[in-house]
Amino acid sequence: MVANAKAAGRSTPSNAGSDERPSDYAWKALAGSAIGYAMDGFDLLILGFMLPAIGLGLHLTTQQSGALVTWTLIGTVGGGIVFGALSDRFGRIRVLTWTIVLFALFTGLCAFAQGFWDLLAYRTIAGIGLGGEFGIGMALAAEAWPARLRARSTSYVALGWQAGVLAASLLTPALLPHIGWRGMFLVGVGPALVAWFVRNRLHEPEVFVRATSTTKKPNAFKLLIADARTARTSLGVVILCSVQNFGYYGIMIWLPTYLARTLGFSLTKSGLWTSVTIVGMMVGVYLFGQLADRIGRKPTFILFQAGAVAMVITYSQLVNPAVMLWAGAFMGMFVNGMIGGYGALMAEAYPTAARATAQNVLFNLGRAVGGFGPIVVGGVAAAHSLQFAIALLASIYVVDIIATIFLIPELKGVELE
Repeated sequence: MVANAKAAGRSTPSNAGSDERPSDYAWKALAGSAIGYAMDGFDLLILGFMLPAIGLGLHLTTQQSGALVTWTLIGTVGGGIVFGALSDRFGRIRVLTWTIVLFALFTGLCAFAQGFWDLLAYRTIAGIGLGGEFGIGMALAAEAWPARLRARSTSYVALGWQAGVLAASLLTPALLPHIGWRGMFLVGVGPALVAWFVRNRLHEPEVFVRATSTTKKPNAFKLLIADARTARTSLGVVILCSVQNFGYYGIMIWLPTYLARTLGFSLTKSGLWTSVTIVGMMVGVYLFGQLADRIGRKPTFILFQAGAVAMVITYSQLVNPAVMLWAGAFMGMFVNGMIGGYGALMAEAYPTAARATAQNVLFNLGRAVGGFGPIVVGGVAAAHSLQFAIALLASIYVVDIIATIFLIPELKGVELE
């Protein structure tokens, strides 16, 4: 039985009004998950910054450079699906350690690539390692924290991504001219080593141990569509994750170009302006977790989705640099703040036997759709203008609102199975 049944009244809230505080283990689980997700964000953004240098150093065509990003994302989608299912069967900590080792090894090998094909292989396999980070980390944090703080805990994990992206946006322009793209790949191994160290000192969450020791292990993929309610929830989550990733990649990949064309910004200045947007995203993720634990998941999602519609349209119409700086922060707050809620939503909507599978499969399906964001934005920009393309992104958040209202259940405070 999944949490949708709980929402129908066959379960009671867990810790919803208690004074239970997170344990030392809960904080360590959170740290290990957040650092791993920071590794994910750091790696993908430094790759975007490094593409011109890599292309020049290895004599790559534009299509080959783009393929490095595409196949990294393909790797993350495949890795997410595989490692999520393995985590539900063999354990959160064990499988997270596998993902770290895989990522660290092949990211390090990227620094020694001699041409397009070996670098493409290394990036794809490193992406497979990255793929497990989101879902397994979210499941681990959700299972370790009390129910009344669950959305906050998963929002803190999501902040790890933003911290990694922020570090990449600040460090890459400063380090790349001095250590080159090969040195940057070696820098990218650093967060992986820290995450491995933290995770090596954790045990499996009690709810996972109980679930796997007392029941037969079912097919986790089938549990995502176990009944009509669950299938409807899964569809809604895929739509939300698709919009999240489509908007995020569509905006973040093109934002430096948009700033350069609109305001004539250099790479360094575009990086600083983008960093302010990222800080806004971090504030949004934090606020989402706080609100979702207080007023519920659905109202918070709808609030942020409506804010995203308004701010994307507003931002696309601005030309004053100072105003754009602050508007970018507010746009980032609404556009990406919602990622703070997916971990809790999916943790509550599926049983322990399928929790990491749900997190990774559904989010990575959304990531696969979101990978087309930069392509679509680029195509619309070529036909019309980049300003028009950014404004058009507001429409996807209207779809988000409709999906939330009709497909997403309210699961605040439910007890995890």
